[in-house]
Amino acid sequence: MILMTAPGTSPLLLLDGASLWFRAFYALPESIAAPDGRPVNAVRGFLDMVSALMARTEPSRLAVCLDLNWRPQFRVDAVPSYKAHRVAEAAPGTPESEEVPDTLSPQVDMIMEVLAAAGIATAGADGLEADDVLGTLAFVERHDPVVVVSGDRDLLQVAADEPNQVKVLYVGRGLAKAELFGPAEVAEKYGVPLDRAGDAYAELALLRGDASDGLPGVKGVGEKTASTLMLRYGSVAALRDAVLDPSSDMAQGVRAKLAAASDYLDAALPVVRVVRDADVHLSKSDVIPAVPADAERLAELAEQLGISGAVDRLVSALAAHGS
Repeated sequence: MILMTAPGTSPLLLLDGASLWFRAFYALPESIAAPDGRPVNAVRGFLDMVSALMARTEPSRLAVCLDLNWRPQFRVDAVPSYKAHRVAEAAPGTPESEEVPDTLSPQVDMIMEVLAAAGIATAGADGLEADDVLGTLAFVERHDPVVVVSGDRDLLQVAADEPNQVKVLYVGRGLAKAELFGPAEVAEKYGVPLDRAGDAYAELALLRGDASDGLPGVKGVGEKTASTLMLRYGSVAALRDAVLDPSSDMAQGVRAKLAAASDYLDAALPVVRVVRDADVHLSKSDVIPAVPADAERLAELAEQLGISGAVDRLVSALAAHGS
């Protein structure tokens, strides 16, 4: 077991819903199906992840965070390429949507039904991504330590030691190879200043770019150069001041690259930073229930979907950590 928080404390566990069920979908074969033939690989994999994460982190509270808008307009307005490569083809005049495998979309609805019957809270914010929900809930929490679980490295920016402890369990390589990050681990692995490791990671991503989100970065500045600059100057603001200061000893080549990217840096900084003051709505209390909210409905879903084993494991996890 990974020690997530100080002994004797029970964290608030925040899960990046879409990040986890996408990984579950691709980790398990679609031959895992309900009695009527519908694929349920993502459902089973996601529920088993939730159960395993509860055993690993021993939380007293839990929320699955959702994308109510996977591509917020303010980010697109600032950087039009933001997630543009992930937009699904659609008929003219139809709303924009993310490209999702045809057999995954119905499973998301199944997952939502199971979570509701189990009594596990979901959380969302109108017009915003799950990242912003996670960032807000982690930032405003003052009672319990927080563990954020995601396969998205953008969430490393929420790692903190104060005013409250926030750790990020990064599952981009799967749950078995998960990496736990606090500020010290972020600073060490990515080469950013320890005193502002979370914020500095977001600024590192701004400089180097992020192909998965369609962020171009500063042309000619990769991760190593971005790290060197962040360690030397401490922040993008200080870095940009040095660009404008003719007396600074910044190399001319780097100065030229950063100067040419001035408009991009202005626009993209709010894009890479997660929102920390979103108006988050919870479906119910995030306190983990000891018994399912609707045991009869949960049993029906388990039978209909052929996921009795996964549901049994989830119910056991609720009994072990709920109140």
